[in-house]
Amino acid sequence: MNRHDTMGTRRGFRSGVGQCAGIIMALVPLLAAAPVQSEGLAVSGESTTILRARESMDKKDLYPAYEYLRLSATNLDKEGRLSFYFGGWGRIDLGDRSTDKYRDGDLQYGYLSYRAPKNNLVVNLGRQFVAEGVASERVDGAYLRSDFTAGFGAAAFIGAPVVTETNSKGGDLIYGGRITHTLAKYYTLGVSALKASQSGERYREEEGVDVWLHPLKQIDAVGRSSYNSITDGWMEHDYRITYNPQDNLSINASYSDINYKDYFFHMTTNVFSLISPANPGGVMDPREKVQSLGGGIAYTPIKALTIGADYKNYDYKIAGDGNYYGGKATLLLPGAVVTGFAIHRMDGTTDKLRYNEYRVFAAKKFQRFDITADFFDVNYDSRINGIKNSYTVVGAASCDITPSLKIGADVDYSKNPDYDNEVAGLVKLTYTFDIRRGTEGRAK
Repeated sequence: MNRHDTMGTRRGFRSGVGQCAGIIMALVPLLAAAPVQSEGLAVSGESTTILRARESMDKKDLYPAYEYLRLSATNLDKEGRLSFYFGGWGRIDLGDRSTDKYRDGDLQYGYLSYRAPKNNLVVNLGRQFVAEGVASERVDGAYLRSDFTAGFGAAAFIGAPVVTETNSKGGDLIYGGRITHTLAKYYTLGVSALKASQSGERYREEEGVDVWLHPLKQIDAVGRSSYNSITDGWMEHDYRITYNPQDNLSINASYSDINYKDYFFHMTTNVFSLISPANPGGVMDPREKVQSLGGGIAYTPIKALTIGADYKNYDYKIAGDGNYYGGKATLLLPGAVVTGFAIHRMDGTTDKLRYNEYRVFAAKKFQRFDITADFFDVNYDSRINGIKNSYTVVGAASCDITPSLKIGADVDYSKNPDYDNEVAGLVKLTYTFDIRRGTEGRAK
């Protein structure tokens, strides 16, 4: 989940979809017509219809139905590709009202994109997701990136933040960019920044560095550090290194450090709001800091078996510390059956963070069918709301009706300290297609 909850829209779904539908109708003929030497037009899409069913804590019968639609149209030209991308969803309630907090639909993205044949030049215009260093944002605006000589590259964006149902709109203007230097096969170093304002006032100012290192064939390292210029503090350090001394052996280590005062500054939802004199009802203590240090190993002694172990220490300045550790194994059996189990222990400073965790799962694929079963159990050292053993059982099945049409269903039963005997299920229907102009249409 994005730290500033930028996965939605401030406008209504109907108006957004209507606008993008109009753009699609206008752009597809343009894409089909340009340029004369074009190799053709590719149009693809996916429609996913989901019906969920469950009973709420206040005994309401909830049957929300969702429709997710993704479309793309691309002009296949050797001199540069022009594309349009659209994604959105809508919901209707077939039973009791499932929520009054969130919208009944969302325009997720809708943008025009041009990709040049040289220098990895990309220009996007519209509603899009931007991921460049410290920026992980959904914006209504423009994005530009390109590679240059001597291994340098740069990207920039500007627009209005797009935020889901929240308590704050996240500013009215956001812009930023990233500069990188890459030595192929060995490293990429990046420096990035973003700024957001609201009614002309400073709202967010963040800078960061990110790195990918590959000094040897067996070693990969990735990480980032982010700084908040308004609070004058480091928001986050997050680094991970993986060492593969053999093809069947992998060892990893990770480290992270988060300062709540800087990291949760100007959140767009009260769920992560900081406690302050102006906001005594906040949830997060700004004095809190958390560091985590961990590692793991995975070994495949034979082709069908993978075993592993992992450990992670959480050190909270106020809440105390905790240690999470355990092992897991996955086995491929004859008949395309995959099964496995995992056992972990959490040793924390509170009752909710002292438990044993168990998981057993199995999956099988045969012909056009997939079947899976999953059991997850948490056994607390002390009772939480009268519950000592919390568990969830999940069963799922799917069938490929045709190469382009798939139907599936999930049912899960759970019992936990917050909800006793919960049963939930869903049915999902997915249709995909891929058509090229001048050739026989094909679905996949």
